[in-house]
Amino acid sequence: MTAVLEVRGLCRAYGGVRAVDGVSFTVPAGGALGIVGASGSGKTTTARIITGLERPDAGEVLVRGHAREPAPKGRAARLRRAREVQLVFQDPLLSLDPRLPAGRVLRETLRLHFPDRDHPARIAELLDQVGLGEREAAARPRELSGGQRQRVAIARALAVEPAVLVLDEAVAALDVSVQAQILNLLAEIRARTGVAYLFITHDLGVVRAVTDELVVMESGRIVEQGPTASVLAAPEHAYTRLLLDAVPRGR
Repeated sequence: MTAVLEVRGLCRAYGGVRAVDGVSFTVPAGGALGIVGASGSGKTTTARIITGLERPDAGEVLVRGHAREPAPKGRAARLRRAREVQLVFQDPLLSLDPRLPAGRVLRETLRLHFPDRDHPARIAELLDQVGLGEREAAARPRELSGGQRQRVAIARALAVEPAVLVLDEAVAALDVSVQAQILNLLAEIRARTGVAYLFITHDLGVVRAVTDELVVMESGRIVEQGPTASVLAAPEHAYTRLLLDAVPRGR
């Protein structure tokens, strides 16, 4: 299957400490890969490099076979790069404009990236895609529940039609029942649109539910990777077994 995202030999150090050390993996078109590890394992730094929020000291990131420019020049190049990879954060209150209703958030995103399209129709489609209606479209972020805000953040990310959606602990702050709703929603969206997912999480229950492939990181390095079901059923590395042993029973 064709790789939509290729990560080759990423390295990033801070003050002599290697936060990311030779990380490589691929995500196929329409695939879903999870990166798990404890705090400080390097998973979030890897995500920040992939999304362009940080530059690597070495290595490269390719989307659809083309290397991502670290700092593209010109508005058109920056917008094109933004449409390759989108990021959904753990707390949408930090990324959504508190002054704008949800519908306006989507409209501003579409106006920026697709000024010639039929925005009302696309906004309605996006809201329907994430299970929101007119009432939520008219509400500002603080007037929505945590799950509804995350749905708005997902809709905004999908609005630019990215090749890859990076979800950095995107359900960690939600109640378990709401987590399940969002994960089911993401599975439906992937099946419908073919967008590829990269899940950054410490929660093995999340990756078990929604990913095909799994990467386990410890101290900046990949210590194990393979099909999610296989890795979780028969982990080969001691660190992976340690993560599994830490999962509360019943998960």
